[in-house]
Amino acid sequence: MSDKPNEPNEAEISVSDDQEYGASQIDKLEGLEAVRKRPGMYIGDPDVRGLHHCVFEVLDNSIDEHLAGFCDKIQIKLHVDGSVSISDDGRGIPVEIHPKFGIPAVELVLTSLHAGGKFGQGAYKYSGGLHGVGAKCVNALSDWFRAEVRREGKVHSITFERGVTTKPLEVVGEIDPKVTGTSVCFYPDATIFTDTISFEFARLATRLRELAFLNPGLTIELEDERPESAKKESFFYAKGIEEFVTQLGENKTLVHPEPVILKGKRPIEVEYDGKLTKDDVFTDVVFQYNDSYQDNILCFANSIPNADGGTHLTGFRGALTRSINQYAKANKILKDKDPSLSGDDVREGIVCVISVKMPNPRFSSQTKDKLVNAEIEGVVSSIVYEGLQNYFEEHPSLAKTIIDRAVNAARAREAARKARETVRKSVLSGGGLPGKLADCSERDPKKSEIFIVEGDSAGGSAKSGRNRINQAILPLRGKVINVEKARLHKALQNKEIQAMITAIGAGIGEGEQEGAFNIEKVRYHKVVIMTDADVDGSHIRTLLLTFFCRHMPEMVKAGYLYIAQPPLYKVTRKKREEYVADDAALNEILIELGSNDVKLHQVGSSASVESDLLRSVLDTMAQLTRYTNALEGHGGSFRDLLAHRNADGHLPEYMVRVRVGNEEEIHYLSTERELLAFAQENRDLRLFNEELSEEEEAEYKERFAGVARRSVMKELHESTAIAKILARLNELGVQTDPFFSDDKPIYELIEGEGSEPPSPIFNLFEILDRVLEIGRRGMRIQRFKGLGEMNAKELYNTTMDPDRRKLLRVRLDEENAIEADKMFDVLMGDIVEPRKRFIEDNALNVRNLDV
Repeated sequence: MSDKPNEPNEAEISVSDDQEYGASQIDKLEGLEAVRKRPGMYIGDPDVRGLHHCVFEVLDNSIDEHLAGFCDKIQIKLHVDGSVSISDDGRGIPVEIHPKFGIPAVELVLTSLHAGGKFGQGAYKYSGGLHGVGAKCVNALSDWFRAEVRREGKVHSITFERGVTTKPLEVVGEIDPKVTGTSVCFYPDATIFTDTISFEFARLATRLRELAFLNPGLTIELEDERPESAKKESFFYAKGIEEFVTQLGENKTLVHPEPVILKGKRPIEVEYDGKLTKDDVFTDVVFQYNDSYQDNILCFANSIPNADGGTHLTGFRGALTRSINQYAKANKILKDKDPSLSGDDVREGIVCVISVKMPNPRFSSQTKDKLVNAEIEGVVSSIVYEGLQNYFEEHPSLAKTIIDRAVNAARAREAARKARETVRKSVLSGGGLPGKLADCSERDPKKSEIFIVEGDSAGGSAKSGRNRINQAILPLRGKVINVEKARLHKALQNKEIQAMITAIGAGIGEGEQEGAFNIEKVRYHKVVIMTDADVDGSHIRTLLLTFFCRHMPEMVKAGYLYIAQPPLYKVTRKKREEYVADDAALNEILIELGSNDVKLHQVGSSASVESDLLRSVLDTMAQLTRYTNALEGHGGSFRDLLAHRNADGHLPEYMVRVRVGNEEEIHYLSTERELLAFAQENRDLRLFNEELSEEEEAEYKERFAGVARRSVMKELHESTAIAKILARLNELGVQTDPFFSDDKPIYELIEGEGSEPPSPIFNLFEILDRVLEIGRRGMRIQRFKGLGEMNAKELYNTTMDPDRRKLLRVRLDEENAIEADKMFDVLMGDIVEPRKRFIEDNALNVRNLDV
């Protein structure tokens, strides 16, 4: 990846061996075309990480408003149609015509690369997004993108498709002048994000929780409106990163109860408009030690996470090591002849958050994973070093505890080095690869894979059924040691651990010493954990995940670790036998079977739908059910929604539920303009936090006999998706008007040759229910518990064959590292109480538990 994003209107050169190289080979990408052609240069790879990075790019603008002192609340919503919205109560992006470019300022900042308010004009001093490419990149990579600005008593709206303005800026209504802010809603472009366009609540929640910790006084709300995963969380932390560190260590045994807090500021020289001036850098460092064997240091610059650290991390590490060594020797805790403690020793068991707020941060790439401002290393180093010296002088007992812990870590590290050397020598001295490993003949790691299998029974089937050229099998006997509760030198005494380390061939542990893990030496680029679907299998899988994530994290980050997905069901009907991965796949089979010999006939017409066309109708109806369920979850009705369709088929975009006493009425409103007009006519509902005068209060009180009205307003993102589905059904030959009938059937479902009476259909949802019912007739469904229940051929065909199997890749990146660390603590740590709470909280969510 390039160190910096491309310039606007980037010129592309493309020459192959059989082409001439002349002026015709030079192409110029206008506007946001460069972003769509090279998205990786702006958001990283367009995978699940890049998808969520789009939310964070828009979110950064709201955070900048908070840092500038104008935003107290941010709301992020995942909508049922797959779109996401980010709203804040800041000042709102300027909407007036730009004097230089002649277009509204909001359109300029959302369509022109490197245009924004963060280039020295003074609007944002401690901003995280300084490249001016964030929100407009999201615009370019979205199927559609809508921005709404509340400013100076007016609501402005502008709409784009794939970076091109489709609906120019317009005023859609008036609002209380005190209500300001910006709302952005976008739907990612599936042609760019080919892996997935589905947002993950947990991944977003992790980042939003960080932001709330880093910005005390800011409230961030996250709501998932999708019915299958609906939930809501709110984040607000008055004490900031002190609470962050406390939460990161909440499931561990603490070495000292109160975190160490180091704060300070230092001036640095900054260039604005060609002139040098001095501005302050604010540094906040909070850390706390626990009894674990890993360090956990998180770095942020202007609230932006820096997964790869940078100069602030380098400054902290050096100051921590230097300060502890100096204090230890000055106070004779370490003798002069004793070797100094290493950085690894003093960081073992530390949980730390480093946050700097600075003008003009520079990052190694647009994804901002690494801070590169050289001057920051010295700033952080001096603040941490001086702060720690003072802290240790005031807390000598804590200083001694930390130093004693570092000495023990140094001894354990030496023991681990010797244990690694023993494992390495056993291989070199003729021990070779583990005897139970059935290796493959392929020697190219990119083409090789190893299955780590639970038990000899499944191992035997796997060895017999595998492709011997590129598939290796390593069966495990018994459970591996829980590395969360043991130091590395203890883990290396476990035979199963030794077998895995030797088979993978890349060593173990961090550092430069002999036997440490080296990603270049990994013998297989697919390491597949294959265990049973019962409780024991889940436990073994968790133990293995803990081992790999704690002691071979580079392999996990590289994407080499996988989990096999053996089938959940075996489905038998007559002579047909099939293996099914999950409930969704089972439903697909039921639809296929049920629709094989069924015809859908429209009453009063010769039109009918059958075979593949009918299956398409059923799949589309299943999608529709998801959206109608979401609508009903809001308190609405699909039938009422259809009744409020415009003549052109446009469905209402908003719903307002108004309750007076025990009575409720629901208003469906077609557009935002209608909603704002309704809000003005019903100001007592305070749909936009309106403030009423005393005269208005008295008027509404009289009108409703002293009973206060309450309301709930919902933006119906379902409507767009429902409209598309209804159009699709019409294309497939199913008329959706009427959709419901109270007195006579709309369609009939005819089975076979029609010897049985047809099933009347009074509403189109009945089609799917009847076909699923037909599909289940005569079907036997067997649920698998263990791999040993399958013979070698079955195991290969369902779980190991690259053409048919399904593997889950385990990834460990900055978005999920904190949650993963927390989950390992809960499930595998020493403290029982968090594990008990986890079991109690999730007991009712368990499905298909095998014991």
